[in-house]
Amino acid sequence: MNIYDKAYELARAIRESDELKELKSLNERIAADADSKRMLDDFRKRQQELQERMMKGEMPSQDEMQKMEKLFDVINLNPSLKKLFESERRLGVMMNDIQRIIMAPLEEVLK
Repeated sequence: MNIYDKAYELARAIRESDELKELKSLNERIAADADSKRMLDDFRKRQQELQERMMKGEMPSQDEMQKMEKLFDVINLNPSLKKLFESERRLGVMMNDIQRIIMAPLEEVLK
């Protein structure tokens, strides 16, 4: 058994998964809707800025966090964006599960 062949097989399976297909479809739908795309891009930019600050050790204020939560709530009123976030969450769960499964042999050795 060639481990790299299995890795490529897993990559193919992920590409063919319903989770990734749905995410791709939703991204295409949002890209075609200027308002949704603008809202998503603005939200992602603000989210990235906050994450970068947090990585530098700067914790955002409670007010900033509340503004982001409110912005997220408003964005979730857009059905396409709401579906996108749900799809991203499901794909993230799947990827975390895969990582946990793959890392299990290493963890067994390191114990």
